Amino acid sequence: MITDPLAGLRPYHLPEPVSWWPPAPGWWLLAVLLSVLAAAVYGWRRHRRAGRRSARLAARELARLRRALEADGDALACMRGLSRLTRRFVLARFPADHAAGLCGEAWLAYLADKSGEPAFLTGPGRRLADAPYRAMPCDEVADLMPLVERLITGQGGARGRRSR
Repeated sequence: MITDPLAGLRPYHLPEPVSWWPPAPGWWLLAVLLSVLAAAVYGWRRHRRAGRRSARLAARELARLRRALEADGDALACMRGLSRLTRRFVLARFPADHAAGLCGEAWLAYLADKSGEPAFLTGPGRRLADAPYRAMPCDEVADLMPLVERLITGQGGARGRRSR
């Protein structure tokens, strides 16, 4: 007769340690979310850096135009340069807006909307529509430069208006 009924059983054993691979589904989901977040932050920073770069280059070009106007007094060349600079800056800064084909009143309305400056429609900004094709005094061009500078630096009245 057996006195201990448990004597014939094997001793207990511990389960295998939990492996770190493959991760649980929650970790996979977290990895995907972090990857998407990292890509979004990278894209946002790259877009922002490109916007600042285009503004910095445009500000340099504007300063060069201002110096050239002071040096030689050629208002027509300066006005043509301002017109080209404004167009190039807008195309670089707001590529999704398809502003390349705008001209005349539509162009001025676009500039007024982006800068928040009604002076593009009613003030010295109107000269951008036709001034590159006609002679004008230097003081009229000088009146336009601060307006273009505010467009470039984004310090107009509608700071929040950006590419839609």
